[in-house]
Amino acid sequence: MLFSAILKNADRPSHRGIRNRFWAGQERWDRILSVVLVLAILSAVATVVYMVVVPPVGERDTDFYILGLEGLAEDYPGKLALGDSGVVTLGIVNREHETTIYRVETAINGEKTAEFGPITLNDGEKWEREVSFTPTRVGLEQKVEFLLYKEGQTGVYRSVYLKVDVGG
Repeated sequence: MLFSAILKNADRPSHRGIRNRFWAGQERWDRILSVVLVLAILSAVATVVYMVVVPPVGERDTDFYILGLEGLAEDYPGKLALGDSGVVTLGIVNREHETTIYRVETAINGEKTAEFGPITLNDGEKWEREVSFTPTRVGLEQKVEFLLYKEGQTGVYRSVYLKVDVGG
């Protein structure tokens, strides 16, 4: 019985024998290409698994915009009489993936005229507010700027502006 079991096992090819026959039938470059192909497939599978397990955070950004009185990106005040005020809707949308504190300054021709803040927004939260400005000089194409500052940064983070003609 022991002898017949040994004979049966002797007729069966071992795993080593199959592997050796597989490699023996290939030339050197075929072996190298086979290894490279297997490594490429494993790398692709690992990349897909990583992308599923660790999704990308996305771009960190803040939307900063002005809208006209109808709530659209048009019909901004373009002509004012001296002493009249222009009104726009100022908007901020936090897409920084964290709670962020902002401050806004309004300036006409480089002179600060107003400040709003601190404005604390959670990720994805939106803030909109009607803001008025009153030019103090007569002149064409006066630059009305809205400057957004982010807490912890020294310079202007975002800015938007419009040009206004002011008559006497």
